[in-house]
Amino acid sequence: MDTYTGIVEAGSERATALGYPTINIPLEDKDISGIYAALIKVGEEEYEAVAFADQKRKLLEAHILDFARDIYGWNVKVHLLKKVRENKKFADDTSLKRAIIDDIAAVRAYFRKV
Repeated sequence: MDTYTGIVEAGSERATALGYPTINIPLEDKDISGIYAALIKVGEEEYEAVAFADQKRKLLEAHILDFARDIYGWNVKVHLLKKVRENKKFADDTSLKRAIIDDIAAVRAYFRKV
């Protein structure tokens, strides 16, 4: 699939408030949408992640699995590997959190198979 590169910038902190912090890089590709299994390259290391194309805010967000470092200002590469689902609107944060949990489970399952 596609690879995107950018400098990690601050976002709205909504995902962090739900317990799933994300990194955010600018997104200029207008044709991408949805939730993806992804690999994130930070320096020389690669990490598994759930990535989300946010066309409204023109950001590619990624929740890096089992990762807790502050990398604001770092240059990262996001390799989208498999689309998990399309974007959806959620009625409330509880529904969104359930979807995030399901997305993480789907991405972990994907990486167990590859």
